[in-house]
Amino acid sequence: MREHAVEVPAPERWGEGLVSVPEGEPIGLDVRLESVHEGILVTTEIATRYVGVCGRCLTDIAQPVEVEFQELFGYPGGEANDFEVQDDHVDLETPVRDSIVLSLPFQPVCQPDCPGLDPSTGEKLTEPAAQETSIDPRWAALQALTPDHDDAAPRRAADDTEKS
Repeated sequence: MREHAVEVPAPERWGEGLVSVPEGEPIGLDVRLESVHEGILVTTEIATRYVGVCGRCLTDIAQPVEVEFQELFGYPGGEANDFEVQDDHVDLETPVRDSIVLSLPFQPVCQPDCPGLDPSTGEKLTEPAAQETSIDPRWAALQALTPDHDDAAPRRAADDTEKS
C-alpha cells in the first residue's frame, strides 16, 4: 500500500451549466494505492472549489467541493475493466473528473434561503417575497360575489328538514 498527497491544477474547465471548476484551479488529492489480486485498488479524497452564479439571484459564487471515490484498476489482458493499469501506472484524470463533475450542484444557490430576483423588476430581493396575488382585471367582477369577510359573517341556521 502507498499513500500520496498531491495538488494539481485542473487541466481544463470541468462542468457545464451554472457552475464549474475553472481551468487551472488547484485540485487536492489524497490517494491510497493498494495492490490486490485483480489489480490496483485506488481510494481518493478530492478537494477543490467550483465557481459560477447562483441559480436564483445570479450573483457570483465560489464553494468548496469535497468528494471521495474508490476504483479498481485491473491488470490488462484479463477480464474487461473500466480502468486498466498501464505500464505499472494508473491514470486518475478520468475518475477524478467524473467524480467532481457529478458532485457539482444542478441548481446552485448563494445561500439556502436565497430569495432570488423580483419577477416584475428583475432586482435582487433582500428578503423572501410576500405572496402577493394580483387579480387579473378580467376576473375583478367576480370579487364582488365573494366577500372577504366570510368568517365574520353571521350564518343562517339550517332548517331541520328531517321529520319524524
